[in-house]
Amino acid sequence: MRNSSTQPTDSNDPQLVAVHRPPNNTNSQSSAPPEDSSRAPQATNPQDQARPAQRHRTLPADPKALPLAYEHCAVSDMVVLIAHMLSELIETNDGLALRSDYLNRLAHHATLSPPLLLSMVYYIDRLCALYPEFTINTLTVHRFLITAATVAAKGLSDSFWNNATYAKVGGVRVAELKLLELEFLYRVDWRIVPNPDVLVAYYKGLVERCPGYALESSTVNSPLENNCPDSLATVAANGEASNAPAESPKGQNGDS
Repeated sequence: MRNSSTQPTDSNDPQLVAVHRPPNNTNSQSSAPPEDSSRAPQATNPQDQARPAQRHRTLPADPKALPLAYEHCAVSDMVVLIAHMLSELIETNDGLALRSDYLNRLAHHATLSPPLLLSMVYYIDRLCALYPEFTINTLTVHRFLITAATVAAKGLSDSFWNNATYAKVGGVRVAELKLLELEFLYRVDWRIVPNPDVLVAYYKGLVERCPGYALESSTVNSPLENNCPDSLATVAANGEASNAPAESPKGQNGDS
């Protein structure tokens, strides 16, 4: 037993060496100066102090250029622009962010074109102007989007699906969608055809407020002179963009 108690010595056991070594040992003194010398340039060198700014390199250097005419904008990009705007509104109202999955689903399965998506933005603006108490939050945004998509597609497009398809895509029942559609039309006084100039302004505003996007710089004609949407171009030519009654009676079948 005595031999086992005398085996751990200061030279063999590293733990005992670390504990019993005097503080003024040459090894500890030799390790201190390199630490002080390495810290000195970090405090005095201004380049080292600016190192956190290198995080900005992870951001995209150049924004994605979008066409000047909203009709030529990709649907995926238009979804990002509108989802960012809706997210700002929702965060202002209830502090929660909106994911673009639902709007992406509507645009894909309901075959929404850029003019129809911009018309949904017009409906938001019109409802906010007519009803100051109208707010979009996480509880109302999904039903508003599917209702606005249904009204825009059936009122502004030459081809559209029936209510059963829109209800399935939006995740609501057909009876509920019919009530939402009728209530929506009454709220906007059946004025669902926006002025093409308004859509151009909305498009530019969405691009300006969304990071990572910018309009391409090109000397082209106005989008209104190139390729207007089929329904909107006809309305604009007749001068009925602002005061025409709703075109929702189009395609009034059994479940429209």
